[in-house]
Amino acid sequence: MGNCFFCKMANGEIPTNTVYEDDDVRVILDINPVNPGHCLVIPKTHAANIYEIEPEILSKAMAVAQKIAVKVKKATGCDGINILQNNEEAAGQTVFHFHIHVIPRKKDDKAFTYKTISMTDEEFINIKNIITEGD
Repeated sequence: MGNCFFCKMANGEIPTNTVYEDDDVRVILDINPVNPGHCLVIPKTHAANIYEIEPEILSKAMAVAQKIAVKVKKATGCDGINILQNNEEAAGQTVFHFHIHVIPRKKDDKAFTYKTISMTDEEFINIKNIITEGD
């Protein structure tokens, strides 16, 4: 993608604070971090989201995210790590180049929380049937 900012960063056309690089991905420190040590795992090939990315690149990116999570935990002394990947605007995606966030967390940092909902047994069964249809 000619004008994709993340393609340009991943391929070294735009300077970044790179912490890891191989033939398929570049990992950089996020310029708008949730917490110190927040990294982005960015594939060098363009895919807008998880629906489009090649499975081999997805696997490689997740393996790199695991490796970086271990290093970030050691470097920051954090209490935990969020591995986060957003798809589409409703889910918080603002850059439409697949990437994985590795976010160090402290116990009470309140960076973000999840709100849960209640579902009936019937609702669980209905959604399960829709998801598994065609398997």
